[in-house]
Amino acid sequence: MNKVILKGRLARDVDLRTTPSGKSVAQATIAVDRWGKDQPADFIPLVIWGQQAETFARYLYKGREVLVEGRMQVRSYDDKTGAKRYVTEVIVENFEFCGSKNDAGNAPAAGGFDGGSGFGAPAGGSGAPAGGSAFGTSEGFGQPVDGDIPF
Repeated sequence: MNKVILKGRLARDVDLRTTPSGKSVAQATIAVDRWGKDQPADFIPLVIWGQQAETFARYLYKGREVLVEGRMQVRSYDDKTGAKRYVTEVIVENFEFCGSKNDAGNAPAAGGFDGGSGFGAPAGGSGAPAGGSAFGTSEGFGQPVDGDIPF
């Protein structure tokens, strides 16, 4: 089973392009903190396809927090010197906006995302509830846990 779930902040603005066949593809890098106070972050490349790529690029920008779900992919290519290079990246299948519109301290110049709307991606029939998230509700997260053992 190949399933990846990551939560972090975008390390750079999203790069949205169109393939020769007309399909949208976005690339971004997510900075994910490791467990522990003094641990460095991991910078993980993301690839998003189709309508999701357009939505991702429209509403997300450097510093914005996002939760992504997808699969790990390793691909290879030959560089200019002829050496074989390998790239490990996450192919995003679902994502959810986290935090508020201004959580990174700078809103994009264009766009109309309402941070309190609960709007999540993907668009177009992913099985996620309308106005909700592909990951379910976040009720109870961040709340203190009762110290009593339930049994």
